Amino acid sequence: MARAKNKLRAIPGVDTLLKAVVDCPLPRPLVVATLRAELALLRKSKSIPEHDEIVFGLRLRLEDLALSRLQPVINGTGVVVHTNLGRAPIAPPHNAGYTNLEIDLATGRRGKRAAYVEQCLAELCGAEAAMVTNNCAAALVLILRHLTATKKEVVISRGELVQIGGGFRIPEVLETSDAVLREIGTTNRTTLADYAKAIGKNTGLLLKVHRSNFFMGGFVATPDRRELAALAHKKRITFVEDLGSGVLTDTEEWADGHHETTPREVLKAGADLVCFSGDKLLGGPQAGIIAGKVRHIAALKKHPFFRALRCDKLILTALQHAAETYLHGEDHTLPLNQSLRADPKQLKRRANKLAKALAKLPVTVAVAKGESQVGGGALPQANLPSITLDLVPDNLSLKDFATRLRRASTPVIGVISNQRFRLDLRTIFPEQEKQLLQSIHETL
Repeated sequence: MARAKNKLRAIPGVDTLLKAVVDCPLPRPLVVATLRAELALLRKSKSIPEHDEIVFGLRLRLEDLALSRLQPVINGTGVVVHTNLGRAPIAPPHNAGYTNLEIDLATGRRGKRAAYVEQCLAELCGAEAAMVTNNCAAALVLILRHLTATKKEVVISRGELVQIGGGFRIPEVLETSDAVLREIGTTNRTTLADYAKAIGKNTGLLLKVHRSNFFMGGFVATPDRRELAALAHKKRITFVEDLGSGVLTDTEEWADGHHETTPREVLKAGADLVCFSGDKLLGGPQAGIIAGKVRHIAALKKHPFFRALRCDKLILTALQHAAETYLHGEDHTLPLNQSLRADPKQLKRRANKLAKALAKLPVTVAVAKGESQVGGGALPQANLPSITLDLVPDNLSLKDFATRLRRASTPVIGVISNQRFRLDLRTIFPEQEKQLLQSIHETL
């Protein structure tokens, strides 16, 4: 018993440890909670470390906690729409304080949330109407909850039962709506006859899902969406397409000739509804956009489940900014499109300038050719020619170098490849170069 008491006496008190980490920038309640959790572990341990070792461990835990705060990072991976780094880079929303979220300034009466941005999106998609949910999966679930309320079956090709980011699978997402999936065709071939044969008295809709993050070649077949729309309308059922990334402009010029279908093309082909993401190739915030026939949109907005999926003023403000930018014909100014359409010649000039600025540091620097990826489950076949800044530190392993850069005042994320730490200039904005140099200086 005496030995246990002596052991506990060796553990520093809360006040003592608070003084040792007084410079920690985190809110005091979080620091205290972290400290108490550390002390609880010490009380259970077989031996008590020295005071300095305890303080060092506590500081590490607090630093890790501080790193988990949402903060700007420099994306040097070359993946433009990087799921782990917030997907599409966006300009921050400007509406602070109160906004006219649900007031009609013309009449002074209660207004409709998102009415203006919905009109902008409908115009961009060539749709009768549009609406916004908090992400594309929510948009699809809402559509299914409404359209399968009485007729439960959803006809979908086996070749489109894809898995999206984070381990989520389309069949599992769909089944949360209580819909019954009627899988047709095979992985590589589905015909119009397969769809026609599957339609019955309990069919709620035909669903087409964009494969997004993979492609198939060889002995493959799938009906044209015009054929699917004609079949659905002949059978008096709804045809819906989940387009995934939802690009609004022609991609062939910058995506090595690869064309990504737009919402406008889907609706023009006869789809009743199309849904897509706001935070991928559109270049806006995380949101799910539904566009199509006004009668369907009106019914979806009245659905009780929609209230759980609505976006707040910050998301709607950022989405409004992106939509207006497209309508003004200035979409090239969006951060996403700046990265996607970046000129490799300009990237090389920037890389050479950065390499010169790093010349006196203990690191070998080289400017090399690279290939960026679109990311975000879009255009998996397209490789974007790019320029990389390749670093090999003199006195650090590449793994330690990458770790230190992630923990810098402005975190830097790169890729270790071919025994080099590579930073792709396509996903590093010119205005971030000063911060990038500062973080590398800190690290070395």
